[in-house]
Amino acid sequence: MIQNTSDCIEVRVTAGSRDEADRICSAVVERRLAAGAQIVAPIESTYWWAGKIQRSGEWLLLMTTTIGRFEDLARCVRELHSYEVPQIIASAIVAGTTDYLEWIKRETAPRSGG
Repeated sequence: MIQNTSDCIEVRVTAGSRDEADRICSAVVERRLAAGAQIVAPIESTYWWAGKIQRSGEWLLLMTTTIGRFEDLARCVRELHSYEVPQIIASAIVAGTTDYLEWIKRETAPRSGG
């Protein structure tokens, strides 16, 4: 069954190394700030920084969560990230299977007592 939703989001983050990507993904899932996280193979990024066009290899992270957990997830990423201004952006999941969307909501719900 397909469900429309505005509660669930996918958050995209880029990291400068595989180790940094692993640390961020592990932390957001362990803290239940994301139901799941994927690390995409190295990508090449081109961007403006310090008045010049830069190019670098990065790792792309995709995380599923709810809009209500976004601020805490972003705070966690900033704590662990090496960049001065890390990419932390979210896109709405406009539709998905009911069971998957419910799983995201269930696994990111704040837990009492730990």
